[in-house]
Amino acid sequence: MNDSRQTSEKFRVVLVEDHPMFREQLTQLINKEPDMCVCGEADNIRDAFELVQSASADIVIVDLTLKGSNGLELIKDLKARRVSVPVLVLSMHDELLYAERVLRAGARGYITKHETSNEVMAAIRKVLSGEIYLGARMATRALESFSARPRAQNGVSHLTDRELEIFELIGHGRTTREISSRLHLGMSTVDTYRARIKTKLNLENASQLAHEAIRWVSAGQKAPV
Repeated sequence: MNDSRQTSEKFRVVLVEDHPMFREQLTQLINKEPDMCVCGEADNIRDAFELVQSASADIVIVDLTLKGSNGLELIKDLKARRVSVPVLVLSMHDELLYAERVLRAGARGYITKHETSNEVMAAIRKVLSGEIYLGARMATRALESFSARPRAQNGVSHLTDRELEIFELIGHGRTTREISSRLHLGMSTVDTYRARIKTKLNLENASQLAHEAIRWVSAGQKAPV
């Protein structure tokens, strides 16, 4: 059997990840599998969307934090435009807060970067088989959260996807102007989101908002972007 035929029979994987070193490591991991190959890579949702359509991918592996817009936007765009390729989210974000969001957006699985290589491959194969993947600890952690979830976490869980994205950027010290530029939103729109976040989290002013956002990020929700 020639190489081209071998490649054509492999599951084709598109990686959407903005950290080159992690993307390289994941590519090596996947390409070691006899029935898989990485057929394309992107670090932003615009290039990723075009790549998914042109590469005949069998699965897309997406990080949530990308250059520019959030990975959730890519998942929603694929669903809205009826692109049927399954999506697995591989991210540092807390799964209790994000797993439900990505599944609702249209993804077929969620796994954190804290998991082992073997577990990552198991997640990929489960999604390829048509099933939904969630980490083994997800159910236990979800049940525990009903009886003992911190007040701030309760509030944050009530934020919309866009509000949560802006809240995280505030926690990383981004100004309204920087958030506006990054998300391609008007500054007045960002200010509106900031006001909504303050209301939902029962915060009185911008100083309290910044403090709470920084505290939440420092608690380990995500590495700096």
